[in-house]
Amino acid sequence: MSQVKHINVEQLKALTGKDKVQVVDIRDPQSYAANHIEASQHLTNENIADFMREADLDATTVVVCYHGISSVSAAEYLISQGFEDVYSLDGGFEAWSQSSTQ
Repeated sequence: MSQVKHINVEQLKALTGKDKVQVVDIRDPQSYAANHIEASQHLTNENIADFMREADLDATTVVVCYHGISSVSAAEYLISQGFEDVYSLDGGFEAWSQSSTQ
């Protein structure tokens, strides 16, 4: 059973306004460079070790992918590495992008 919690765009927007949140984007470098959630960090195989050394394991961490599918596996991995409060963004960056244009 997955320990990953899910969060929608509206909940994430409310959370980022008042709490310490680490948002990590696992999309490809070109997609991240083209557009991403402000203050998100691009997480890749190349920088994950650095991220895990520097990250706050107790802070809320939200994983963003394209559509909210791959982020679940990445979130499960972070939980297995000791992160306490991990979410997958439902609908991924696509949902975030859609909400920003409405």
